[in-house]
Amino acid sequence: MSLTLEKGEFLGIIGPNGAGKTTLFSIIAGQAPTTGSIAFDGEDVTGRRSDRLARAGLVRTFQLMRPFESMTVLDNIAVAAHAHQRHRADARAAAADIVARVGLEKWMHSPAGVLPTAGLKRLELARALALRPRLLLLDEVMAGLVPTERTPLMDLLRSLRPEGITVVFIEHIMAAVMALSDRVLVLHQGQVLAVGSPAEVTADKRVVDAYLGEEFLIADA
Repeated sequence: MSLTLEKGEFLGIIGPNGAGKTTLFSIIAGQAPTTGSIAFDGEDVTGRRSDRLARAGLVRTFQLMRPFESMTVLDNIAVAAHAHQRHRADARAAAADIVARVGLEKWMHSPAGVLPTAGLKRLELARALALRPRLLLLDEVMAGLVPTERTPLMDLLRSLRPEGITVVFIEHIMAAVMALSDRVLVLHQGQVLAVGSPAEVTADKRVVDAYLGEEFLIADA
């Protein structure tokens, strides 16, 4: 596959399980491919160590959240902030700003292990934001959330637009894909099946047959 992103673009990636979505993220974020290359801001970064990519602004989240459970929410975020803040006090101050931004003030001084699923999702995003991303890869950030929990998180993602952060997100919640994406890319069996605006992609019969199903068209109608 071949993919080019524009600065500030929101690209949604959809496709059936096993299509290659998370593998694509892993390769972009530092896993060396057998063939091909990855360029970030015009520089070849193929196989570069993930910590160096993160410091450069290429940041990813993971579908399975693994915070430091015994550490506070604040300190979990401060660990990431240390990538750009040399002193502990500065890292904690930056982390406190992000805690407020993602709506985790209630749990700021609580161990991360007590967070509910929605809180863990916000913590995963907060740690990514602490790395000052220019390209942010989000792996199913809505998974496991009920509709009332998704809306505030979608609003939080929209707030990134004025900052010019490029966001690529894997998602199965089609309402979020439709609401957030400038373009949607459909992966199927490791290849690009379709790419275009949300309306174009969801009207593509190949996408309906491979992933969405006829019930999506009925529900959409």
